[in-house]
Amino acid sequence: MPTRIVVVGGGAAGIGAAGAARQADPTATVTVFTEYEDVAYSPCGIPYVHGKEIPTFEQLFLAGKEAYVEAGIDIRYETRVTAVDTGRRQVTVEGLGAVPYDRLVLATGFDYADPGVPGGDLGGLYYVKNIRRAMEWDKVLDSVRSAVVVEASPLGLEMTTALAHRGITTHLVDPHPWPLAELADPDIMQPVEDSWGEMGVTTHFNTRIEGFSGDGTVRAVRTTGGEIECDLVAVCTHKQPNTRLAAEAGIETGSTGALVVDERMATSVAGVFAAGDCCELPHGVSRVPIACLTGSHAYSQGKVAGTNAAGGERRYQAVYVPWGMVAGKWMIGGTSFGETLAKALGIPFVMGVADGISRARYYPGVKKVRVKVLAEPAGHKLIGAQMVGGEGIKERADFLGVAVRTGVTLEDLATMENVYSPPIGALNEPISVAAQNALASLRR
Repeated sequence: MPTRIVVVGGGAAGIGAAGAARQADPTATVTVFTEYEDVAYSPCGIPYVHGKEIPTFEQLFLAGKEAYVEAGIDIRYETRVTAVDTGRRQVTVEGLGAVPYDRLVLATGFDYADPGVPGGDLGGLYYVKNIRRAMEWDKVLDSVRSAVVVEASPLGLEMTTALAHRGITTHLVDPHPWPLAELADPDIMQPVEDSWGEMGVTTHFNTRIEGFSGDGTVRAVRTTGGEIECDLVAVCTHKQPNTRLAAEAGIETGSTGALVVDERMATSVAGVFAAGDCCELPHGVSRVPIACLTGSHAYSQGKVAGTNAAGGERRYQAVYVPWGMVAGKWMIGGTSFGETLAKALGIPFVMGVADGISRARYYPGVKKVRVKVLAEPAGHKLIGAQMVGGEGIKERADFLGVAVRTGVTLEDLATMENVYSPPIGALNEPISVAAQNALASLRR
């Protein structure tokens, strides 16, 4: 009998798992259950369609439904799994009843944290996730004059920028002292805040949401700093792992609330794997478990889970989380952690900062770039970095992610070779200068 593999969830992790399982064992039957109408689109692109930088939502789809049929993957759309029975090795599916499996992959994703204030049931509260709902909301945005974005999370930064691009009067409300405060440093985020001001965004930091007001539809947001009138609220609260099915089945969860997995993405129950936002993985430097990372992490984890579920052998390493995004008129990014988070975790470090440029100073379009590198005080191994600039942030974040993972030192970076070509690279690479400054501070 062919191995029966069931995947719950049709996002990046679920589709990655399904495809990898078919590759590892072409004879296996692979069935994917998803609550939604579609799979394998990029939800990360939704804010950019709202901001009119991407013309249509159709461009966010990776493939048509027929592609998965041809690949031998049976996807059941708008079909909800209500229970998992690991003893009998079956899932309960609405409209189908009990469906048996030999191997199960849980890729149930995340839910947004409930704002936990009165008025949460009003119309006009937009949770950015499902592409079909996003298409409907995009039409609504044509008549929106004023909007409030709740929380300066990564999605909150993207939606704030998108709504401002759309010409909508935008307010951003967050309880922290600066945007993305749990991840990024204040000097990295200051240019973003300044550019939002230039775009007409009003920011409300150190401010908490107290409730949503309106008669059926939201008309204002009550905050500790006063009331903000609006036509729409984009709720961009932090992500929480969706582990209800797994927890009810007795599968172990960790300190983040997400599922505990090993290097093979195997859970505490034999035959059950997990991938994506619903599972936690150790940070490579701090060893602290973290969950709800990026789509690239989810897809890679899904490939590992699917391969192993089909009898193959593949492993996933601890994460160092290179990241990057556009916020306001700037690109920001980094890897591992920055100064603020390192201090919060009690991790000792030496730091170097450099303000440089992305191209030769005389070449048109040259942009500023600020780089901060953190390293161990003793061995000088790189442990983190953060950046803000007009271009070239993604490439540097990827490089620094590998540098942290492989134990590159400040000395390595201070003497690194770098590309010098007026249109794409300056004479002095800011990463190298930042490392030189860190070493200079150690000598002092």
